[in-house]
Amino acid sequence: MKSLSEIEIISKRASRAAGFSWGIAEEIGKSVRLLELFGLPGIKNLNQYFQEINLKKFENLKIINKINKSTNLGFCPISLGVSFIDQVKTLENYKKCEFSEVRYPFLLLPFLSRGSEIIGKRILFRFANNQFLLNFNVSISSNFLQDNFLNTAKDIKISFLENKDNFEDLEWKKLYQLSEKTFVEETQSLKKGAAGAGLTDND
Repeated sequence: MKSLSEIEIISKRASRAAGFSWGIAEEIGKSVRLLELFGLPGIKNLNQYFQEINLKKFENLKIINKINKSTNLGFCPISLGVSFIDQVKTLENYKKCEFSEVRYPFLLLPFLSRGSEIIGKRILFRFANNQFLLNFNVSISSNFLQDNFLNTAKDIKISFLENKDNFEDLEWKKLYQLSEKTFVEETQSLKKGAAGAGLTDND
């Protein structure tokens, strides 16, 4: 089994050989490492992506709007991912962004995951029947099945989720009340034994 370090280094070098700058190649290496870490097809997608960019040029999206429509070429996931990271603090104000025709959408995922960490909010990523919940670049929850692999997403929706508790106030109060049993009632003897208690000033 290949280590995550090997995956990152080889992906970076292959990206440089494919024509990307060392800076972008490094971003790709980190992204593929993250995909493989979470059990998603990073190497597979990257290989197929490189095969296609030798034959056609995908569209680069520099400025992201609330709704983004591509030509027949489709958006490049790497360019889109880099733009997303650069603009994520502005994009979260939209609450939701939509994209048409994104090539190799799995390669976009790790950029969104890192964006989630930057803004401190979960991001919901949806295309076809796939959903991915990106949790602050710590984990990715999804309903993805290996046979759902797509090299083009016709419609993508990215939603920025507001932070909120996953439990009701009543549930919290019950748990808090139980925790109160560990509290120690303050007595005179405890007060005397507390830090600084009983010290005299010798000056």
